[in-house]
Amino acid sequence: MRNDLTAFWMPFTGNRSFHARPRFLERAEGMHYFRGDGSSVLDGTSGLWCVNAGHCRKPIAEAIAKQAAQLDFAPTFQVGHPIAVEFATRLTEILPATLNRIFFTNSGSEAVDTALKIALAYQRAIGQESRTRLIGRMRGYHGVGFGGISVGGIENNRRAFGPLLPGADHLRHTYNPDVSYQRGQPHEGADLADDLERLIALHGEDTIAAVIVEPLAGSTGVLPPPKGYLERLREITRQHGILLIFDEVITAFGRLGVATAAELFNVTPDLLTMAKGLTNAAVPMGAVAVCESIQAAIFKAADPGIELFHGYTYSGHPLAAAAGLASLDLFASEGLFARAAALSQPFEDAVHNLRGVNHVRDVRNLGLVAGIELDPRQDEPGARALEAFHACLDAGLLIRVTGDIIALSPPLIVSLDQIDEIVSKLKAVLTALR
Repeated sequence: MRNDLTAFWMPFTGNRSFHARPRFLERAEGMHYFRGDGSSVLDGTSGLWCVNAGHCRKPIAEAIAKQAAQLDFAPTFQVGHPIAVEFATRLTEILPATLNRIFFTNSGSEAVDTALKIALAYQRAIGQESRTRLIGRMRGYHGVGFGGISVGGIENNRRAFGPLLPGADHLRHTYNPDVSYQRGQPHEGADLADDLERLIALHGEDTIAAVIVEPLAGSTGVLPPPKGYLERLREITRQHGILLIFDEVITAFGRLGVATAAELFNVTPDLLTMAKGLTNAAVPMGAVAVCESIQAAIFKAADPGIELFHGYTYSGHPLAAAAGLASLDLFASEGLFARAAALSQPFEDAVHNLRGVNHVRDVRNLGLVAGIELDPRQDEPGARALEAFHACLDAGLLIRVTGDIIALSPPLIVSLDQIDEIVSKLKAVLTALR
């Protein structure tokens, strides 16, 4: 029976356009996808920011198969299984020391909603019931759960779904259109964190439970934090009794050359969300790392029995935990975090060679992440970048686009020659683009 394309409602996709001209990836290995005709596609985006160690890595596949044959599933409601405990313990070894309690979820969206709920539960546990307001940031992306889109600041992700969570508000974003082709962190803009003081004055500090930000804003178009910005945000939140949540779904597991952005910037939040590279994307999984003191406060205030009425059927799934442990082993044995750090400078130099190329108005980068912003077509926002996406795919390169911004985030196993190939193919596409 012939498969019906319309049966699969594709996420974040123009489904009608796809049905008119479908494009499929059917196999993957290392740095490449492969189409049905055998032609290769160089992965310039780690799938969706997530395949940090490259595709179809044998140690991860073998760990999943072994675990599936031994224990395919076990609930974690009132009963445990050892591999989830082992994985949680291993994660705490690469995280900031105070973030030593792990709550497993199935995605970054679920990790964000879990972190927000833990923050609210904590404030109630310490007698701060009035602290129910959650603060995100404009141009922030925190997944697609109702909590995540409420604190998120990408309008298209919000406008169709009603009033969302009551009381959510947003900091100003950190993008400065007057500064272009910035390499690494912008030198100015730390004072933008003071916008939190405005919201505190507006709403009252006794109403705000938590602030959530991406240390590096990814899906909105790669916005590295200004120097001193995260440090100032940490200072203000601590001063006013507000929890600080880092959404590291994109930045964790080597993307910036270390285990977490918290480590890179030497700023430790109260909660930290993870997903994507957590299992090298081989099995869906997310997690929230929580300060021990937050868990202790919630436990102390709880009645006997369940302390937090929250969880998922697949929390700590055995196959995901096996994939995660194998991924951590692979990251360590191949020194992939250090490799990413070493590649950051040549990657930066390569992507900034796109300056002056047809339609390019800005290039931003940090670690193994780059955003290339294009001039939009008049009355057709996003059309030029989407055309570039399709042209790159046809030319054998996978990129990511949001609006008129192209994002690059190759697997950490990328070679110098492959970095040059990514930029060369992208340059050729942009040069030919109308």
